[in-house]
Amino acid sequence: MRRYAVVRAAWDEEAKVWFVEETDIPGLAAEAETVEALRARVKAIIPDLLDDSADVPAELEIDFIAYSHERVPTAA
Repeated sequence: MRRYAVVRAAWDEEAKVWFVEETDIPGLAAEAETVEALRARVKAIIPDLLDDSADVPAELEIDFIAYSHERVPTAA
């Protein structure tokens, strides 16, 4: 298995949570009220997801990419 993974997180304005939008870690799905809480949750979930995988590395590097989109009212 690779020793590197990407987790892309996005903000759900309607639900008011950050969630894992895309990742190359099979089965990873999570949400949280803050980016920091989502990062912590992802770090806690990954070992369980990889527990039954063959050739699991001792350590996995993760690029955690978070983005949000907002509208800002301006003077007309």
